[in-house]
Amino acid sequence: MIYLLALLIGIVAGLRAMTAPAAVAWGAWLGWLPLAGTWAGFMGHWIAVAIFTVLTIVELVTDQLPSTPSRKVPVQFGTRIVMGALTGAVIGTAGGIVVGGLAAGIIGAILGTLGGAEIRGRLAASFGNDLPAALIEDAVAILGALLVVSMVV
Repeated sequence: MIYLLALLIGIVAGLRAMTAPAAVAWGAWLGWLPLAGTWAGFMGHWIAVAIFTVLTIVELVTDQLPSTPSRKVPVQFGTRIVMGALTGAVIGTAGGIVVGGLAAGIIGAILGTLGGAEIRGRLAASFGNDLPAALIEDAVAILGALLVVSMVV
C-alpha cells in the first residue's frame, strides 16, 4: 500500500510540483505521518509547512499565467521529479521503505507530468479555453494529495 501511496503522491507532484510537499508537510505537522525522529522529521515543522504552503499558492497563481513555461521543459520537469522523489521518500519513510518510496515517487512524477500535460491539453481543447482545465487540474492535485496523505496511517 505504501508503494501505491508514494506513486500517487509522485503523480500529484507531476501535476503541481509544490502541492505534494505542502500536503506531506501538513500531514506531518498534523501528526498523520509518523516522521518524528526520522530524516524526514523536518517536514512536520511549522516552517516547512509555511514555506511549502506559500510555494503552493504561488504555483497555483503562476500556473494560470500565459507566460508560464511548459511543465515538460527541463527545469519544470526536473522540479517535479525532485518533488516526487522527496515526497515519495517521505511517504516511504512513514511506511518503513524509504528507497522504494523514493523510486515510486519518481515514477509517479514522470507519469503525472506527462499524463497531466496530455489530459490538460485535451480538456483545454474541449473547453476551448485553458482556465477551466487548469482549475480542474488544481482541484485534482489538491484533493488527491490530501487523500493520499490521509491514507498513509
